[in-house]
Amino acid sequence: MSLYPSLEDMKVDQMGKVQAQMVNEAIRASQQAQALPASAPPTHDPYAPPPYPLHPPQTQTQPKSGLELLYPALDEYMGLEFTQDIIAANMPEYLPVAQRPPGTMGVAVGASSVMPSGVVAPISGSSPGLLRGQVTNAIREVTLCKDGDGKVGMRVKAINKGVFVCLVKKNSPAAMAGLRFGDQVLQVNGQTVASYSMEKVHDMLRKSPPNGIQLAVRDRPFERAVTLHKDSTGHIGFQFRDGEITALVKDSSAARNGLLTDHHLLEVNGQNVVGLKDKDISALISECGQVVTVTVMPTFVYKHMMKHMASSLVKFMDHSIPDL
Repeated sequence: MSLYPSLEDMKVDQMGKVQAQMVNEAIRASQQAQALPASAPPTHDPYAPPPYPLHPPQTQTQPKSGLELLYPALDEYMGLEFTQDIIAANMPEYLPVAQRPPGTMGVAVGASSVMPSGVVAPISGSSPGLLRGQVTNAIREVTLCKDGDGKVGMRVKAINKGVFVCLVKKNSPAAMAGLRFGDQVLQVNGQTVASYSMEKVHDMLRKSPPNGIQLAVRDRPFERAVTLHKDSTGHIGFQFRDGEITALVKDSSAARNGLLTDHHLLEVNGQNVVGLKDKDISALISECGQVVTVTVMPTFVYKHMMKHMASSLVKFMDHSIPDL
């Protein structure tokens, strides 16, 4: 099964496959006609369209139920419990299809949103933002070093027995390693930091060697990347206020590719926009090429995350363009 970053990529790839199949059919029919006796009528119209299956093939594997597809070991984040009742009341689009209220638009979820090697992107593949904007929705290992001042360039905060990244400084080792605001630190150099205080974790980082500092990090929950394509007027089809998506334009790329309202913008082409003004986010989108990848999170989770973080640190966040 082919995977695509956007609906537009899928349509272009499908058209290319149909054209290639028609050419192959014509060549094969021509070869068969040449092999038949001269009096024999042609057995196949070389210009007939390829047959369309009456019944799409059905997969035999059953998808996992519950929240296993959404997030590894997902039960709480900064004290917010992600029970089925909580999700149903605040973001029902993330429930499994069988449990979703009628008429509720859902989101495509999988074990990972990271760009696989087999993804097909005939029109998005040349976009650097497509690669920078991918998220893993998983636990990952990060290796840090210290800069010339002996710092890694991040601050953490202890919330409900968990340790979370509350600041990543621009051009710091933490920024270059891909750490982001809201990520949860699970281990430092193999030592589990659950229930540790902010001061203790900072002290562990200070006492670590200059190179090879190993962190185990859990990504922000329910974040996902959506790849969009600008129309002839340069628009991608959604409106936002204070970073929250408030409206979608009918038949736009945003509507076609499953972007939803009541979600907050986290990144544009992999560049952190948390804390930026709307006009600055709009300017970033305008400066992007034809392909724009936005990373979003449900507003319900975003507001909970921001409530527990030091708002005074937002202006010091890293808003640089990440390296590939």
